[in-house]
Amino acid sequence: MNLSVELSMYPLQDGYKPKIKDFLEMLNSRADEVEIRTSNMSTRIFGHFDTVNALLNDCMKESMQRYGKIVFVCKYLQGDARELSGYE
Repeated sequence: MNLSVELSMYPLQDGYKPKIKDFLEMLNSRADEVEIRTSNMSTRIFGHFDTVNALLNDCMKESMQRYGKIVFVCKYLQGDARELSGYE
């Protein structure tokens, strides 16, 4: 089953931009079988359900261990949102 996730990250510390950049670099460097699209407000991840969730779990856990308290806001949609018109 395919999955689309829209994700926003909010580190609860000063100097949040490098933490977000680090998370995005980590996510992109491990994204072998998923597509990642990043905009100013969020990142969208598309791929197989298990692959997307494993990637997010690993990267979110590592970011929390590295930087402490972080809020991740995720919206999950079953299917491939790239096929929806007006989603961009």
